[in-house]
This record gives sequence, structure tokens and C-alpha cells, in this order.
Amino acid sequence: MVAGNIMGIVGGSAELNTGARIPLIGLGTAAITQNEEEIIAAVTAALQVGYRHFDTARLYRSEHALGKALNSAFQSGLVSREDVFVTTKLKNTEHDDPVAAIKDSLMNMQLEYVDLFLIHWPIKLRAEIPLAPVKEEDFLPLDIKSTWQAMEQCMEMGLTKAIGVSNFSSKKIEDLLNYAKIPPAVDQVEMHPQWQQKKLRDYCNKHSIHVILRWGIEQGVSVLPKSYNTGRITENFQIFDWSLTPDDHDMISKLEQRKLLRGDNFVNSTTSPYKTVEELWDGEI
Repeated sequence: MVAGNIMGIVGGSAELNTGARIPLIGLGTAAITQNEEEIIAAVTAALQVGYRHFDTARLYRSEHALGKALNSAFQSGLVSREDVFVTTKLKNTEHDDPVAAIKDSLMNMQLEYVDLFLIHWPIKLRAEIPLAPVKEEDFLPLDIKSTWQAMEQCMEMGLTKAIGVSNFSSKKIEDLLNYAKIPPAVDQVEMHPQWQQKKLRDYCNKHSIHVILRWGIEQGVSVLPKSYNTGRITENFQIFDWSLTPDDHDMISKLEQRKLLRGDNFVNSTTSPYKTVEELWDGEI
């Protein structure tokens, strides 16, 4: 989910605080077991259905495949570069040089720019560690201010059209706004009927930060469902010609809340900047 302020919904997209428009539904491309051919097939199917927003990350290992699928679509005339919105994210190991990181991402995807570049987590780790598990010695001192200044440089250099954060609490965004020259356009977070994030959504709305399937759209945010099944990719896109009833919303509002992606791996009592999961999320859990 992408959290924040919908500044005007037109044709299935919303305006960010940069003036750019973000499609309200996009395809998530995290690839755990999928090979390159499966990712390319899913992205191609999504383009044919009508998806125009594609979400990847350095951590997802899908940038190469996404780039191949998009460039093939550009060359065939199915879509142009201006038709699609591409998001990627800074790895936890790359806080020292976001400019180099985004340049690598652009090379992976064969693109001149991305539409949105996010800090993936408020965590800094050593570059040489494996994906998991994170050990005590893997944590490095975190300086979000210097990371954000480099993110701003990425935007000023034209490498990205907008910058933002991911997995940031309201407090972490508030701290960032105290020194940001360019405020974050987006906070991408987990959000669904069982983790509704009302406090964060209200905060992002107040500060014009964009934070969706049908329920999500009706909350004023945009969704990034992930699927490599062509049928489900198609079904997930068919959400704009109907709406939930007041009774539906009432029932959903009463669901027990439980966060799935807690970030326990980023917590310890010694070297992590966060000693507990509650501290990582500033009590918003």
C-alpha cells in the first residue's frame, strides 16, 4: 500500500505533492521463487490488462526482469515510457550512497529515470551481509538526515521524479519533515482491512503525503497487489466500476487488527537502533 493524500482522483490515478500522478493500482514484483521469465510474463500480462504502475526494489531481485518487460513494451508500441509509473527502493545496505544505488537500478531496468524512489526501511546494514538472518554485528549507525539529503540529490539530478519512504511511522515522518528540503511524496506501508493504519493515513493526509484493492481506494490510498497468476492479475485490476456498501465498511472497521510484516528481524537489544518492535514503529503496532 502507498499511504497519503489523494489530491484528486482522475481516471484511476491520484496527484502527488510533486504534481505528478500515481496510478491507484499497481503490480508488486517482489520475486522470492519466481524466475526472470515468470516476472516478464506477469508484467507483460499486466500491461495488456491496463496496469501502468510497477513496484520493484533493489531487494526484490526483479529490476532486470521488469526492465526487460517494459522496454519490450516500449519497443512494440504497447505503451510509452511516459505511460508507466515505476517505483524502486533503496536497500538497507545502500544508505551511504543512494545516488550510486539509483544509478544501478536505472541500469538494471534500462531506464533514464524512475517515477518514485523510496527509502525501503529506516535501517542501515553492512553491505556484505546475506539477505537473512540479520545478526547483531550487521547493524550500522543510522542517519536518516544524510540519507534523505542524498535522496533529494537523486531528485535534483533528474534520476527520479519523486522521493519518499517506506515502513515509516508517523513520528519518523514528522522527524524527517523537520529537516527535509523536499518533503516525501509517499509512505509505502502495509495496509489492509486487518491493518488499517488510520493514524498514519490521517497524518499523511494532513501533510499531503500519498499512503490500495477497492477498500483501500475508498480510504484514499493506492494499492500494490502482487501476483504472478494472470487470472488474478486481471481480477485485481477490475475494481473501478463498483464500490463497497456502508455495511461493508462498517464490518471491515470492526475486524481485529494484526500487522503481518512486523520487522522483528531489525530489532535487538544491543546494536539495532530499535530495541523492540514497538520502538521500530513508534507505538503504531
